[in-house]
Amino acid sequence: MTKQPPNTATDADPSVRAELERLRESIDNIDAAVVHMLAERFKCTQQVGRLKAEHRLPPADPAREARQIARLRQLAESARLDPAFAEKLLNFIIAEVIRHHETIARS
Repeated sequence: MTKQPPNTATDADPSVRAELERLRESIDNIDAAVVHMLAERFKCTQQVGRLKAEHRLPPADPAREARQIARLRQLAESARLDPAFAEKLLNFIIAEVIRHHETIARS
């Protein structure tokens, strides 16, 4: 009779469960750091949005965004992270920043 693979992490060998837990704790810590870093980033971009609104500058800055995307792609490559993924993430963040800037400009 062939041994079936474990169905859940709780069915795994204790040493495997311990390593899985250790890795998951690291992931949880990294996720927390990412959230805190994004919060700090958005605090800065809110200030940018207020400054732009005060001086009637447009919410979006396509040239700056293009430079940031190119920069992030290079950083991703050097970190061995998929540059396309990094670009998608930054585009998502930029869209949210622009939305915030538009809201600030309307208020």
